[in-house]
Amino acid sequence: MSEIGKAIRMQRIFNRVTGKTIIAPMDHGVSMGPIPGLTKMKEAVDRVAQGGANAVVVQKGVVKQGYRNGGKDVGLFIHLSASTGLSHDPNYKTLVCTVEEALMLGADAVSIQVNIGNGGESKMLRDLGEVTRKANEWGKPLMAMIYPRGEKIKNPYDVEFVKHAARIGYELGADIVKVPYTGSIETFQEVVEGCEIPVVIAGGEKMETDRELLEVVYGAMKAGAAGLSIGRNIFQHEDPVLIVKAMYAIVHENLGVEDALRCLEK
Repeated sequence: MSEIGKAIRMQRIFNRVTGKTIIAPMDHGVSMGPIPGLTKMKEAVDRVAQGGANAVVVQKGVVKQGYRNGGKDVGLFIHLSASTGLSHDPNYKTLVCTVEEALMLGADAVSIQVNIGNGGESKMLRDLGEVTRKANEWGKPLMAMIYPRGEKIKNPYDVEFVKHAARIGYELGADIVKVPYTGSIETFQEVVEGCEIPVVIAGGEKMETDRELLEVVYGAMKAGAAGLSIGRNIFQHEDPVLIVKAMYAIVHENLGVEDALRCLEK
């Protein structure tokens, strides 16, 4: 029965027609504080929903306080792990929420972050294994955000590291895996080909131009990505509604970068 529930919930976070997704992670407050774009969470969530995002990612306390004003529906991930930028090891993520808590709060899905290539890797992998077991029991889709980050990682965008990260999510039972974009269609195809679950790309640091951002989205989709999970480049954009609409044009309408850029014209 849990598989039926999981299939239904996957339809809440993926477009039923295209099978693709636009996810807006907004869990940055724990690690970075009330950064621009996230000082008023209800407004921030409403903006990305209005643009056409399929789901958002937030921490449990945001949901408890009410994370929507209303408007267009959007799927809900509750993030289960955290660390702060003030820590001596911010790459080490610890569990701060359970699958059961997320279920009681009405989440459609859960997510967890694992950073590989550092001293805390073994504990984070153990947590991923336990969360996978619980998510399967309750029929909750699980997105594993897996990043090559740590003292052994010289280039976190190296295709060999990113392929390995995606493969970990697949092998340990995640339903979706989020990894960095490797910089080209050809290299990211290698990532997708080595992972038999949906792969979505992270957005990373704020990009210089809209064209640069949309070219990354386009490249990932052409390489076979299932969508994107981009935070700061959405919620810190001067117009989050329009940038999500531009991404929607690429992800769900299969349009090119030039057509997507026209979505930004006011």
